Amino acid sequence: QVHFVESGGGSVQPGGSLRLACTTSGFASDYEAIGWFRQAPGKEREGVSCIDTDDVTTYYTDSVKGRFTISRDSAKNTVYLQMNDLKPEDTAVYYCAAGGYCTVVGGKLLYGMNYWGKGTQVTVSS
Repeated sequence: QVHFVESGGGSVQPGGSLRLACTTSGFASDYEAIGWFRQAPGKEREGVSCIDTDDVTTYYTDSVKGRFTISRDSAKNTVYLQMNDLKPEDTAVYYCAAGGYCTVVGGKLLYGMNYWGKGTQVTVSS
C-alpha cells in the first residue's frame, strides 16, 4: 500500500519561507514523476511543481517560478519543495502526488498523477 508522509506546512508572513517534505513508501511499481499540487478554498486544484525520476527534469507553474524549488532525495524516497518569498495567494492545502507525467503548457503545469497524499496546510498572512 502506498503511503505519503507530508510535512513542513504552517503559517508564515508574506515574504517568508517554508520547506515542504514528502516521504513515500509502498510503491509496487515505479512512477515517472512526483510533485506538489495545491488547492485553495473555492478554487480548483492546480499543479505547482514536479520532478521526473531522473532527478534532473523539473517543472513549475509560472506563478511560482523563481520562488519555489523542487528537489528529490531518491535514497530517502523524499521530495522537497523550498518555498521562498511567499505571497498570500500561495495559501492553500499542498498535496504530494506521484504518477505518470508532468508538463508545462502555456505556463500552466499539467499532470497525470495516480497516488495522492492527504495534504498539508500553508497559510501566508500578515
